[in-house]
Amino acid sequence: MDMTSLKVTVGYTLRRAQAVVFADFSEALSDLKLRPVQYSVLLLVDQNPGTSQSSVSAALGIQKANIVAIIADLVDRRLVRRQRSPADGRSYSLDLSSAGKVLLSRASQLQSAHEAKLEAHIGASGRSRLLELLERLMHLPSDASS
Repeated sequence: MDMTSLKVTVGYTLRRAQAVVFADFSEALSDLKLRPVQYSVLLLVDQNPGTSQSSVSAALGIQKANIVAIIADLVDRRLVRRQRSPADGRSYSLDLSSAGKVLLSRASQLQSAHEAKLEAHIGASGRSRLLELLERLMHLPSDASS
C-alpha cells in the first residue's frame, strides 16, 4: 500500500512513533503491573507531596473523571494515600505510601533503561533535538485564538 502521503505528515508520523515508544514502555512496566499513566501519576505525587487530584489531572492533561479511577486503583493497591485536604475539604491530597515509593523506584529504573534504549537508537543529540521539537509542538497556537 502506498503510504507516501501519510509518511510526510507530522501528525501521522508522530502518532506512529508515539505508539511504538508507548508500547515499548508499557512492556517494560508490565512485570510491575503498572501502566505508563500510573507511573506518571506516581512520579508527580512523589515529587509534589500533598498535591491534589485536580493538580495531577491538569499537569498530565487527564480528564478529572479519568484521574479519579486512576487514583482509586493506586489507592486500592496501597501505593498512594488519599485524604481530604485540610486546607480545602472539597479536594483530596495525595502522598505515596512506602510501597508506592518502592514500586516507583523500581519503575524509574525501568524508565531510565527505556530512555537509554531510545537514546541508543537515535543518539544523544537526536534525543535532545526531538525533545526540543516536541516541546515546541506542545505550545502550538490554536486556530481558535486567531
